[in-house]
Amino acid sequence: MKELALQYIVREPNKQTEKTSLLILLHGYGSNEEDLFSFATELPEDLLIVSARAPQSLGFGSYAWYTINFTANQGKFSDIPEAIEARERIATFIDEIQERYHIPPNKTFLLGFSQGTILSYAVALNYPQKVQKIIALSGYINPELLPEDINRKDYSGLDFFISHGNVDQVIPVEWAKKAPEFLNTLKIKNSYREYPVGHGVAPQNFSDFKKWIEERL
Repeated sequence: MKELALQYIVREPNKQTEKTSLLILLHGYGSNEEDLFSFATELPEDLLIVSARAPQSLGFGSYAWYTINFTANQGKFSDIPEAIEARERIATFIDEIQERYHIPPNKTFLLGFSQGTILSYAVALNYPQKVQKIIALSGYINPELLPEDINRKDYSGLDFFISHGNVDQVIPVEWAKKAPEFLNTLKIKNSYREYPVGHGVAPQNFSDFKKWIEERL
């Protein structure tokens, strides 16, 4: 079996049919593919769940999609060339997984957390034909990762579930709130919710996005 653009772990349904949908998970900075995969047992059994590992090793089982630099005067900033490279790798990986398991884009969900969400937005808005249902947890839209021809793309198939902790100390909730406003200007379907937590996923948040997925299966 040929190597794909990213390493991953998978939970296959007992029996794959033409109704089977695909859920791809993108973890946050400093985490790994096992993190979000812990949700897998609680999600519908007929979902094919693939959890990808980010390409940059930070050591001790933690990985990053791209470098976040911390400086005294600028605070923290993202390495944009690395982020673009990660976006393209994820886009390639989505194609490869869809081909390997024979699942079309209209049956593909993409779920990201934090840095994984930033890239989920970037992939969906650059390649709306690859993936159409996006669960964006605790992240934001980085304008530097968006396509130049954004007003000419067909976003009619996109559908976003967006959530954020209202006391998030890592990514301010104000950053997250800009996403639905931005998506609305492009007439992209979206649902935005906040929960009384920090940088994490509350049980109610999990329950809400699980229901959102089930409604779209």
